[in-house]
Amino acid sequence: MLLQEYTDAFSTMIQQFQLTDEQLAYTGRPEMPIKISKANSFIHPILGIEDELLTNFFVLDEKKDVALYTTNQQAVLLRTFSTDYRYQGKGYAKQVLQALPYFIQTHFPNCNEIILAVNQENIAAQKLYETTGFKQTEKIVQGEYGPLYVMTMSIETTEN
Repeated sequence: MLLQEYTDAFSTMIQQFQLTDEQLAYTGRPEMPIKISKANSFIHPILGIEDELLTNFFVLDEKKDVALYTTNQQAVLLRTFSTDYRYQGKGYAKQVLQALPYFIQTHFPNCNEIILAVNQENIAAQKLYETTGFKQTEKIVQGEYGPLYVMTMSIETTEN
């Protein structure tokens, strides 16, 4: 599984990325965060690519909404995590999340925590995050579509 920061060279892949209405109840389409990232250097759209197929999309936010979930200034917020519906159930999301700590250590060497918020009703996503090392915190925040559990994963920094 290759994790790659978005560039315009991947625009065709993004245009072909497919999400169902059910998925869109919990996440957003890639186009908006990509647009936001062009004006905000702390927003990083990331692609999960396997065998030249775009299987997953997510955003790493170093700044914008991190403080809503943690006081840790070395945390990065994982948001808008999605899997193209044609590739769901094939283990790609798990591979992406397992590769994420190393990717962050490499590209964000001062980061020591990954945080995310997941809808309370999205049990499948909660289980996926738990199996890949995320722990649920006691914090619950109100999201656009209902309450969200805040989850965290500690990662080792590569710089001291």
